[in-house]
Amino acid sequence: MKLTLALLSSLLLSAGLASATDTGVPTTYPLKKCVVSDEELGGMGKPVKVTHEGTDVYLCCKSCLKDFNKDPVKFVAKVKAAEKK
Repeated sequence: MKLTLALLSSLLLSAGLASATDTGVPTTYPLKKCVVSDEELGGMGKPVKVTHEGTDVYLCCKSCLKDFNKDPVKFVAKVKAAEKK
């Protein structure tokens, strides 16, 4: 049973079908890049999740949090626009 699960998991990963839980970003999140730095989410370690007025936003790293907090409405708008596509 364990071997079957390991094989299936390996196949899913190699096919690119595994969920994004390995990066900590849900597969339903509409963006693959940080709204602040435009770096790939998960490329700099585990992404940082912030929530502003009910909208979850994932940043590539803690360093982006300072810029996000300067104008959160701007960055939340990017997430909402991507959700509409």
